[in-house]
Amino acid sequence: MRSLLLTIVVMCVASVASAQIYRWVDQEGKVHYSQTPPPPGAKNIQKKAFSGGDPVDSTNLPYATQLAAKNFPVTLRTSPDCGAPCSQARAALVRRGVPFREISVVTPEDLGELKKLSGKSQLPHLVVGSQMQSGFLEDLYSELLDTAGYPSSGPQLPIEKLRKLVPPSEPARAATQPGGNSGVPQDTAGGK
Repeated sequence: MRSLLLTIVVMCVASVASAQIYRWVDQEGKVHYSQTPPPPGAKNIQKKAFSGGDPVDSTNLPYATQLAAKNFPVTLRTSPDCGAPCSQARAALVRRGVPFREISVVTPEDLGELKKLSGKSQLPHLVVGSQMQSGFLEDLYSELLDTAGYPSSGPQLPIEKLRKLVPPSEPARAATQPGGNSGVPQDTAGGK
């Protein structure tokens, strides 16, 4: 299952414009994929550059989804080691047909940005417009998306059509796009 998830992540990363991905094996023999160079001591390092168009193409999405995405953009922060909660968060967005940016938290700087943004280090971390939710609670995710106007179900599109991966260490501004609700980010009730 884990190798399938990693394969899906690699395929999605491959569709990001001018993206670069690294594959390496750590000292314990565990295989890693990231958009940042591997740490010292990594073995079997493979570096690949990819190019392609923007995978978040809203032309095939319902008008309500396009409008919600414009006014309340969605960003999901995950990490390669997050496991089931990050996979469930990603799957919840895909089931609803929500276009989103995914930011991989892999370095101490990435973690610092997350803490600066939310005051927490818990992953996954969802931002819908200016509202936030740390951790995965499906009911709270649904509530945030409902409030933003995302339809309760969307077209069944492949994840690479809905997700745009953002290189680690990109500033938090990726979470709040122009045209979105520019209020101060706040946690939703129960998101502790």
